[in-house]
Amino acid sequence: MSVLERLRKRSGLLVAIVGLALLAFVLTGLFEKGSGGFGRSERAVGEIYGKSIDYNMFDGKVKEALENQKRNTQKTTLSPEETDQTVQQVWNQTINENVMNKEYDKLGIAVSDDELYDLMVEHPHSALVRNLSDQQGKVSQMFADPATGQVSPAKIKEFTQKMTDEQEQSWTKLEEYIKQVRTVEKYNNLIKKGMYIPTAFAKREFISTNSNATVRFVTKKYKMIADSTLKPTDAELDNYYKSHQNEFKQEASRKFEYVAFDILPSQEDFDLAKKAMENTATEFKTKKATEDSAFVVSESETRNFDMTFHTKGTLSPLVDTAMFRAEIGTVMGPFLENGSYKIFKLIAKKTSADSAKVRHCLIAYKGAQGAPPNVSRSKEQAKSLADSLCALLKKKGNFKDFVAKYSDDPGKNTPLPKDKKETDFVMGRNGEYGWLNAKSGFVEPFKDGGLDNKKGDFVVIEAQFGYHIMEILDSKGKQTKVQVASIETKVGPSSKTMQGVYVKASEFAGKNNTNELFQKAVIDQKLNKRIADNIKENDKTIAGIESPRVLVRWIYDNKKGTVSEAQEFGDKFVVGVITDVKEKGIGTMEDVKDALTAKVLKQKKGEQITKEFETAMAAGKTIEEIAAKMNLQVSQPVPNVNFTSNGVPDLGNEPIFAGTVAALKAKSMSKAIAGSEGVFVLYVDSKVDAPAQKDYKAQQTSQLSQAAQRVDSEVYEALKQNANVTEHLVRYY
Repeated sequence: MSVLERLRKRSGLLVAIVGLALLAFVLTGLFEKGSGGFGRSERAVGEIYGKSIDYNMFDGKVKEALENQKRNTQKTTLSPEETDQTVQQVWNQTINENVMNKEYDKLGIAVSDDELYDLMVEHPHSALVRNLSDQQGKVSQMFADPATGQVSPAKIKEFTQKMTDEQEQSWTKLEEYIKQVRTVEKYNNLIKKGMYIPTAFAKREFISTNSNATVRFVTKKYKMIADSTLKPTDAELDNYYKSHQNEFKQEASRKFEYVAFDILPSQEDFDLAKKAMENTATEFKTKKATEDSAFVVSESETRNFDMTFHTKGTLSPLVDTAMFRAEIGTVMGPFLENGSYKIFKLIAKKTSADSAKVRHCLIAYKGAQGAPPNVSRSKEQAKSLADSLCALLKKKGNFKDFVAKYSDDPGKNTPLPKDKKETDFVMGRNGEYGWLNAKSGFVEPFKDGGLDNKKGDFVVIEAQFGYHIMEILDSKGKQTKVQVASIETKVGPSSKTMQGVYVKASEFAGKNNTNELFQKAVIDQKLNKRIADNIKENDKTIAGIESPRVLVRWIYDNKKGTVSEAQEFGDKFVVGVITDVKEKGIGTMEDVKDALTAKVLKQKKGEQITKEFETAMAAGKTIEEIAAKMNLQVSQPVPNVNFTSNGVPDLGNEPIFAGTVAALKAKSMSKAIAGSEGVFVLYVDSKVDAPAQKDYKAQQTSQLSQAAQRVDSEVYEALKQNANVTEHLVRYY
């Protein structure tokens, strides 16, 4: 019996339901056991336990999830990012079904009907509460207790009596979701409760952490020996490779080398675009003032009619000087600027002050930028209040009092500095903002309000923060401002041009259809070859290539040495060749040759330097004598070194250093130790042992807490690795 059915049996309440405004829930229908989609398919999107996840079954789940996402977000289409996120969520849930459910069944973990009822009604689970709340965490009024604001069991019972069919389906799926969440919690808690930290472990950590030593050391870095002086033999390379297989684990990756044929407009494209804009300019001259804005919006690619009045130096350099001398209605252009043809028309001129001294009273409204949380008035109400207050101020009202009572600008409460008097100017205080000009850091409407009006005026200015009641206290100078409309058309390649670039790219691909021919042609034709290395199967980006998922899929569907056909990506055609293929697992000696050689060289250097130290130590008894024999310097004393120390001055991150110190007694010297950056010998000057302690319960509790925090993520990852999960989502797109 579902929770919904039990609710209906237990309650006879019948209420009117407004509707279910909940569920940011996209994984609908993905929690049924045994729906993993195992089967054989050439288009498998992945493997779990060696079995393929069928494309068609996965596709069905993704489509259902995407439709739910659209309904819940009230969107008709989803962005590529939202789609990718949903596909990944479906894949994660597929892993959960086929890996985790197996574990739950094996251990007998389940959620009973009584427990689910308790989680859905009597003691709402935190995941349920989140689904019944908005993005700010406030519980929907439909489910909230009026007194506490928390989820009300009574409201939940009430809601279930009058749900629509669609709401009932969503609620049933929410039950399944909570059941799944609770199952995961039980599994993780079972592991956490089974964890134990022995007293010996806790004691060891306490001693390691609290025993400190002061040491000095002498080191010779590997980089002091040139690589060219050593040559690893094939036998040495082979022996190291076989003995250190785990060092050469790798993920599947590909290397793709390519040339790009940019799709750029030809001279013919520029000529045609210029001719079209000349015709537009001729028509623009005939338009009346009332027709200008509509014409600009319809003809310009920007679809924008600029209402701004500009001062000198703020227009395009092409017309900045000329427009201030021109008559209203003058059309200039077309001009070519940054790949676009532009036409300009002088719409209006006006004279304003160079600078003005102002103060203001801000009337904000709900939804305005930066509006205080307590502001609830509408935009219309704000405008009406601003107009009324402005009228009163014109009748000699006290501006300071109006600011204190009505202004929503927090700057009005700026404290008076100790070195200032009440009559001194302080930016923002009492609504005063002092002198401003065209370059001041205020929003344009605010600046225009001050500069475009005269001393003594009271005006209401609309800006993104609300309505500013502004008084112009003073003004200086005069300047001319112009309003200039512009029509812009970016010159793009025509279909003829695109076809020409495609033919060129295709010919290159056809003639150079092997790696050898491709590389030779790049050199002969002096082309700019680009290299995309370490491409993973599920990568969504490749530097320099727009939306490359199709290319990534092609790369993984073909063999090393395959040359691609010409493929269009954004503003270019790409032709490339797969030059390296690495499969998941232990890299072959050929794959890891460079890394292998570097490791063997480091090993040989370590052996050579160790012998040098051993010779020096045979002749010298102190660390200073050893350093002198090696022509090296002894380090400064390093204090507070213990088993948990990471970085060491001049050595960097050297774990073996801390381990060596922990094993030595005071006034003792180590043997030559080969570390990650060089070989060193250290001397322990002094050592302070950890203080005596009766028990180690605090350390046990701390270690247990740290281990428990890792359970939620690491157990899942371990099981996923054990299931040999392989992802091929690139095949889905």
